[in-house]
Amino acid sequence: MPTTIDSTRFGRIEVAPGSAIAFPQGLAGLDSRRFTLVARAADDAFLWLHSLEDPALALPVTDPRRFFAEFALAPAAPAGAAIYVTVRASERLEDFTANLRAPLVIVDGIGEQVLNEAPGAELRAPLFAGLAADAAAAERAA
Repeated sequence: MPTTIDSTRFGRIEVAPGSAIAFPQGLAGLDSRRFTLVARAADDAFLWLHSLEDPALALPVTDPRRFFAEFALAPAAPAGAAIYVTVRASERLEDFTANLRAPLVIVDGIGEQVLNEAPGAELRAPLFAGLAADAAAAERAA
């Protein structure tokens, strides 16, 4: 039987059985421990990690390998794990960042936020580095 949540961001959402993700150790700074992934479109680069306990809590996430070709996770994730990073959105695309330091590793409906000890795992890595560089160059030229 599907679960229904009345999301303050997306309205009424039916959550399919088996799509819940439990974070037994929780997520840094959040009270919720049960979430689901919500996609606005099938091919979206960004998903929402939506709480099943708090209808107002939804975090934008993405697979870091879509934006960071050199992304590495240390220690390595188990085989078959889905890996997501939280995204800090902004009014300007060039200001979007991803938290590569504390990715979410999900295996068989169980999630864990881990400390990524790989070199280059920044807390606020620019998602659109090219746009950020172009914006900085434009500001210097002005």
